[in-house]
Amino acid sequence: MILSEDKYVDGMNCAERLVKRTFDILASFVGLLLLSPAFLYVYVRLKRQGDGPVIFRQERIGLGGRPFHILKFRTMRMDAEREGKPMLAEAGDDRLTPVGKFLREHHLDELPQLWNVFVGDMSFVGPRPERKYFIDLIMKENPDYIYLYRMRPGITSLATIYNGYTDTMEKMLIRLQMDLEYLQKRSLWLDLRIVLTTVSLIGHGKKF
Repeated sequence: MILSEDKYVDGMNCAERLVKRTFDILASFVGLLLLSPAFLYVYVRLKRQGDGPVIFRQERIGLGGRPFHILKFRTMRMDAEREGKPMLAEAGDDRLTPVGKFLREHHLDELPQLWNVFVGDMSFVGPRPERKYFIDLIMKENPDYIYLYRMRPGITSLATIYNGYTDTMEKMLIRLQMDLEYLQKRSLWLDLRIVLTTVSLIGHGKKF
């Protein structure tokens, strides 16, 4: 599909995108070092659970429409998609393991994504990466999803904060609209505000 260059104009110029990427590299590296005790804690909890691998890898679509493997601490049973059909996570999902539920509630399952940020698969701020199966469904409703390929997907975003779990197509389309609006107005200052808001909300125990 050919993109119209003026439908959704990127709010960041080349210099700002370079600063953003430099920040991602440095901050994720520092985060990996400082949070290593948390990594160890989660690793031990999951190993004691004894029901499968600690790290969950899943293909997602990122910058330029290229696939990559997102990393998370595993929170669901090994047979979470036993019928072979992709399923959306839901609040109170009964596929969560006891340890997995704790990790989700405290957002500790997302920690390995610091590595995704460090190597360039993701950014701290950007649209949440989605699986191709769901992207295809979304694009049947709104083909403008393709414009999100101009950005690295992120750990957090305005849609993540205010739209929560996207467990329905309606929420997916709301998230898409919010992400497209972010593309047009994004800036280094906005990214900083999103990061600080996310940290503050997690610190106050918000579930999203």
